[in-house]
Amino acid sequence: MSDSARTELVAVDIGGTHARFAIASVDDRGQITLGEPVTLHTSEHGSFQLAWQAFRERMGGSLPPAVSIAIAGPVGGDVIRFTNNPWIIRPALIREKLGVDRYTVVNDFAAVAYAVALAGEDQFLHLAGPEGPLPASGTLSVLGPGTGLGVAHLWRNGLPHGQGGFYHVQATEGGHIDYAPLDLIEDAVLARLRKRHNRVSVERVVSGPAIVDIYHTLAAMQNRAVHELSDVEIWTAGTDQSDPLAAAAVDRFCLSLGSAAGDYALAHGAGGVVIAGGLGYRIRETILSSGFSERFRAKGRFASLMAQIPVKLITHPQPGLYGAAAAYVREHVQ
Repeated sequence: MSDSARTELVAVDIGGTHARFAIASVDDRGQITLGEPVTLHTSEHGSFQLAWQAFRERMGGSLPPAVSIAIAGPVGGDVIRFTNNPWIIRPALIREKLGVDRYTVVNDFAAVAYAVALAGEDQFLHLAGPEGPLPASGTLSVLGPGTGLGVAHLWRNGLPHGQGGFYHVQATEGGHIDYAPLDLIEDAVLARLRKRHNRVSVERVVSGPAIVDIYHTLAAMQNRAVHELSDVEIWTAGTDQSDPLAAAAVDRFCLSLGSAAGDYALAHGAGGVVIAGGLGYRIRETILSSGFSERFRAKGRFASLMAQIPVKLITHPQPGLYGAAAAYVREHVQ
């Protein structure tokens, strides 16, 4: 294939904690190849433009004249503000500030949904529900806990790419719907959170930082004094089983994740659910051994319906970057 048949762009995936960059290459069939990703900490760069400059320096001082940016938060309007970090982006200035000719801006979990739409069956790990691949047609819910809780959904018509195959991705802010506790422990978690927040969203319980409140709630219920630990420390102690209380907090987190995943499936009318993100992959074994599956199905009169819905974990190493590139291809190439 000649170089002229190949499109190159910078794919960017920006969350609350990290900004990931990679050079993406797209061939004349729309196939996407990602270069080695570079991860920067958002706290170490005062703006997206400064992080872009740092990445450009790492790449030898020049970048392709096209970019697709996946952003953790709503992407409409003249000023885009991130949900969990202080950066802002003004779309009207992207070409000038970054030195690019074309750009795409997409919600970060819309980008993940683009990746789900294109990923092969071998890039999914089964978590719950019936074995077998995700349905080729209909709606899929996509969610993932990280610094916040990302939620999107996609619809596809079941036909292969190149043979009339079509899919549509819809970004949402579903992580910010109201949290609904299901037992006394979750009532206690909610009571703790209500001391700081008049309104408690699902994201306050189903996200990486939420493990701190779950951990302290369990400690308080046992009248146990504990040291102040960061979310990273609790996740580490819980996943390696070095702290039984932290391990119990991780198990409890998996229950809440299962409940939330089932709620989104009901709300979206989904025939399948995909969990995404590094945290989900990190705790995949705990998800499998926890009550995640039972909580996913525990929807009262709809339990039998929920039991028919497959739940998968996408194992692509960079679904946000891959999906950002796919969103660019959809807008500018195909």
